[in-house]
Amino acid sequence: MNQTEIEKVNCLIIGSGPAGYTAAIYASRANLNPVLYQGIQPGGQLTITTEVENYPGYPDGIQGPEMMVHFEKQAARMGADIRYGLATEVDFSSHPLKVKIDDEKWIQANSVIICTGASAKWLGLPSEQRLNGYGVSACAVCDGFFFKGKEVAIVGAGDTAAEEALYLSKLCTMVHMIVRKDQMRASKVMQDRVLQTENIKVYWNSVTDEILGEKKVEAVNIKNVLTNDIQSIPVSAFFVAIGHEPNSKIFANWIDMDETGYIKTIPGTSKTNIDGVFAAGDVQDKHYRQAITAAGSGCMAALDAERFLGAKGLH
Repeated sequence: MNQTEIEKVNCLIIGSGPAGYTAAIYASRANLNPVLYQGIQPGGQLTITTEVENYPGYPDGIQGPEMMVHFEKQAARMGADIRYGLATEVDFSSHPLKVKIDDEKWIQANSVIICTGASAKWLGLPSEQRLNGYGVSACAVCDGFFFKGKEVAIVGAGDTAAEEALYLSKLCTMVHMIVRKDQMRASKVMQDRVLQTENIKVYWNSVTDEILGEKKVEAVNIKNVLTNDIQSIPVSAFFVAIGHEPNSKIFANWIDMDETGYIKTIPGTSKTNIDGVFAAGDVQDKHYRQAITAAGSGCMAALDAERFLGAKGLH
């Protein structure tokens, strides 16, 4: 490690999105002089959504990418140093903490806030990506409202899929649920709720063959894996609920995580098992995964970092 190439930073924020930008706003106002690296997807998952109607302060709704531009501008106006770049390696063995950017530049940081988010798992169909934002969504809570009174499809078999199917059943006339095997992975209580809901139709032993529609979702072809029969179901939306993957791999040797890679934080705080390292947003939240909860945890992380640095006399 060439000492001449090391930049020293008081508060380093890894990742953007609501958590990262909110952390940057609060850290800037606390005079922590934060440096934020935006990561591979500046603005996070909201940049691949369309209308956002459930974030307070936008009575007429707002497009996800536009909302993230607002967040970024506010953080920059407060004085945050916002940069393009991806954290590719970390060394949390001692203080100051070390983070490598783009495989080439090391940064020494007195505190680090991890806001790298999570990525939705997709089926991998070309039509799924082409119609993403035009009826294809990985978040029923975010986008279900737009399909009120319509028929929709959802793919998945775990608790999240069951929860989202039940959520959609309260809004939509019919929910077509595609399950690969002859049973769900969801907990028994969630399965029972799904099966007892009249307007949820479960397609067992089935996979998504194709999502149809030129400019928006119009139908889904469902293939039975036992018979290879394909049926086409007219729907207005297609929800993918096969899980999320937290973007946490580079921290695996240092930070405590659960079995699926979500960073563990001390309940009620953003603190990790490493002093001076904090986590906010979807990288540590497998339950809510909303813009508003991510922003709230970004605020918590900045306040926790401020207190940590103050106690160390680094504020």
